[in-house]
Amino acid sequence: MKYELSSDGSCPLVLISLGMGEQVSIERGSMVFHNGKVNLEGRMNQNGSGMLGGIIKAAARSVVSGESFFVTTATGTANDGLLAISSGSIGNIKALEVGKSTWRLNDGAFLACDGGVTYSMKSQSAGRAIFGGTGGLFVMETAGTGTLLVNGFGEIVELDLDGNDTLVVDNLHVVAWENTLSYNIKMASGIFGFKTGEGVVNEFSGRGKLLVQSKNIKEFALTLAPYLVKK
Repeated sequence: MKYELSSDGSCPLVLISLGMGEQVSIERGSMVFHNGKVNLEGRMNQNGSGMLGGIIKAAARSVVSGESFFVTTATGTANDGLLAISSGSIGNIKALEVGKSTWRLNDGAFLACDGGVTYSMKSQSAGRAIFGGTGGLFVMETAGTGTLLVNGFGEIVELDLDGNDTLVVDNLHVVAWENTLSYNIKMASGIFGFKTGEGVVNEFSGRGKLLVQSKNIKEFALTLAPYLVKK
């Protein structure tokens, strides 16, 4: 994917260059503008064939991953196509190279990817499904080769685990992680984590990269709640 960010700060535009016939998949509603040399087509957010199977997979993906039921495919209609997209989150955008690594994504992290990149649902253990917000019964796992863009709320920080480290991360701050990492989901403290207010945490170990975001949408919403007009 040929792209550049409009700035190094929060909330940048992603400017994607598309040649004739080149394609990228983008999150529904993320398009800001294009130069008239890009064709946009919505389709169900699923991998596989068959109408019924596609509807079931698209619906399941929407429920378990926080992604849209539909995804948009952008295709260049000339050699100088230009497409600008923006994240729905107030924060950074990070590029992940798929193929060299296989990544797992937390809810709502997907923004865009090359035509050669896909992501599908992978089942989790029952314990992770009950306590975790990283997809419930499923997490999203990448496949193929190319570039995938993820978005975070606040700053995205990349952490490297060298095989001897263990990192405990609040579940709502996890963006993505390499599948070489092992992880467990548990309560931060007490029966339901009430003592510290942290709730559910992810404990990562092994060797690989982990992306975390500096803010989480739940705490942000709670700070706004007292100021919202209630009917």
